[in-house]
Amino acid sequence: MHTIGRLARKFGLSRSTLLYYDSIGLLKPSARTESEYRQYSGSDAKRLEQICRYRQAGLSLKEIANVLDSPGNTLTKALEKRLEELNDDIGRLREQQRFILGILKRRQYRRRIRVMNAEVWMSLLRASGFSDEDMLRWHVEFERLAPEKHREFLKFLCIPDEDIARIRSMGKGEPS
Repeated sequence: MHTIGRLARKFGLSRSTLLYYDSIGLLKPSARTESEYRQYSGSDAKRLEQICRYRQAGLSLKEIANVLDSPGNTLTKALEKRLEELNDDIGRLREQQRFILGILKRRQYRRRIRVMNAEVWMSLLRASGFSDEDMLRWHVEFERLAPEKHREFLKFLCIPDEDIARIRSMGKGEPS
């Protein structure tokens, strides 16, 4: 059995966090001493480990309670929902990044960005021996096999929407 202090230290949490988890019913102690001190069992510690893992994934405490207390594939659904939220957040951040780059319009600032962009991607392809024709063929196949993923990849490279439309139309064999 663990005391509240020992369990909190074991997981790098504050005592008040465990008190809060108890108050909302997320992590109830298995027992209490005669003095009403909380005591947590090994299974309580395992539940707290899961709670910490799901918090690290960004799930809310309400979602975590639902996952832990519901049978079935609620974890998969919760994680898929969280992944969509992260994708939306990343998309908004990339839009802000493009906007700021548009304002700055200076190459030195573009080099500071630590994400893959079109310039880096093309230089990697060229270093790998790709010619312009090879790159076009690559886009044609990507567009043919997975058009939505192709569009997402081009957005990931911070390419403006009008350029994405042009690249995709070339990938479909349409004149540019």
